[in-house]
Amino acid sequence: MSTILLADHHPITRVGITSLLSQNDDLEVIGNVTSAQELFKFLKNKIPDVLVMEIDLPEINGITALRTIKTQFPGTKMLIFSCHPEEMYAISAIKAGASGYLSKTVSTENLQQAIQQVARGGIYLNKNITEKINSGVSHGNGLISKFKKLSTREAEVLNMLATGKRNKEIAEALDINEKTVSTYKTRLLKKLKVDNLADLIHQTRLLQLRTT
Repeated sequence: MSTILLADHHPITRVGITSLLSQNDDLEVIGNVTSAQELFKFLKNKIPDVLVMEIDLPEINGITALRTIKTQFPGTKMLIFSCHPEEMYAISAIKAGASGYLSKTVSTENLQQAIQQVARGGIYLNKNITEKINSGVSHGNGLISKFKKLSTREAEVLNMLATGKRNKEIAEALDINEKTVSTYKTRLLKKLKVDNLADLIHQTRLLQLRTT
């Protein structure tokens, strides 16, 4: 039996997943946490076979959390269960140490399949995103292929910009200074071949709309 730790600040998500997995003899939820502080406190005492975690966990940026867990608790297998489209965060999450990325719009069967695959040591990505990543096919001149070229940190900055966060907020969330945020914005404009921030955000949101 594989043990599961849930890290999500939405009560209905934690209760729902716990109820679902209670019907699966191969999976057991051994705890649930609602913040980064609770998560790291739990991991210091016990490592689950799979950590199912949301990308927007309170008190810490999701990608930063993945990197920290990978460093401090290297044996932890992590599956991101997120409301954000796979194209926006999946690659960054995998690079940061996750073993899978799953949208909260998937079926209960897919969720259990993903957990079991990660528990066995595999990598889980939605079939559609896997095909798109492999082919590089998307809107216009290869929008997804452009996103694939972004570093993990560039993708983090881009996603925060797309949600309306300001330079100061991004700097605080990622523990960098505002000048560095500006440097990342300049790189993003060049890599995604747009002329201004408005077009940059438009492309990002267009990608989101095309994948929901």
